[in-house]
Amino acid sequence: MKKTIKLNFTLAALLLFIGTVSLMVGDVATSPAALVDWLAGVGSEFHVILFETIRAPRIVLAALTGFVLGLSGAAIQGFLRNPLAEPGILGASNGAALGAVMAIYLGLASTVSYWVPLAAAVMALASVAVLMAVAGVGASSLRLILAGFAVSAFAGAGIALALNLSPNYFAALEIAFWLLGAVENRSWLHVSLALPGAVFGCLLMLSTARSLNALALGEEVAQTLGLNLRNLRARIAIGLALAIGAVVSVTGVIGFVGLVAPHLVRPYCGHMPSRSLLPSALLGAILLVLADTAIRAIPTVMELKLGVLTAFFGVPLLLLLLRRPGTLGGEA
Repeated sequence: MKKTIKLNFTLAALLLFIGTVSLMVGDVATSPAALVDWLAGVGSEFHVILFETIRAPRIVLAALTGFVLGLSGAAIQGFLRNPLAEPGILGASNGAALGAVMAIYLGLASTVSYWVPLAAAVMALASVAVLMAVAGVGASSLRLILAGFAVSAFAGAGIALALNLSPNYFAALEIAFWLLGAVENRSWLHVSLALPGAVFGCLLMLSTARSLNALALGEEVAQTLGLNLRNLRARIAIGLALAIGAVVSVTGVIGFVGLVAPHLVRPYCGHMPSRSLLPSALLGAILLVLADTAIRAIPTVMELKLGVLTAFFGVPLLLLLLRRPGTLGGEA
């Protein structure tokens, strides 16, 4: 327990340090002195705009998104007792993406800025509502996975249809770029739109910590210990939908963080699901802030998309993890 608490403090301190350094990285060179002046409230107007209006919101949003993805990955892996499960398995990610794509397709993105996140959040909740209606609240984990796959596939088909029927090249390009995932050009408005759903969803998933420990012993044993599986499934599903829907609604789809982060922390906090929840969330935040910092540091004609970079680094990392003994649950 003490080891896990120490790990959490270490990761939190590392996140704060990386976030601070990230404020100074970008096309415009800045010095630590300028950052200190801004933090002290005596910075120039230029640095106030640069740090407070441009860089700080995207860093906070990257950290929030990574936190949600890391926590969701650890929760769904513990719930399904499958180390290769990932947050999009219940269809919330694709559902949120479909909602945002519909808003963009209908031209609402250019009129009211909050239409895209609002549509995405609503569709994420709707996808989980359909999932629970099809699978049933008391459904088995396998039935839940299959229903989630069906909902996710349907949402993916809807996204493809929107791209296919785009009225012009620019509308299709806007949808395609949004689907790649990014935190560029995001403001504090986007952070405020994502925060309520993300916080409430994360609290719901964190509340399942002790139940996930019991579930690790098997469903039958967990039920004999008094675990209410129906209640646990509902909290996981709703928490995942709220949190994932909230962040995907403003960033687009970003993969691999929720899959990889729990594997990276598990050797340092034991294999009890409850101990990996918060460390996975903090590491997810660190990974996305690092990725966003790298994007701003890499000189390119057009800024790389966050989802592209996480995929490029996530796939090789996942392959390395698969070679490690025990990654698939006890293999030697």
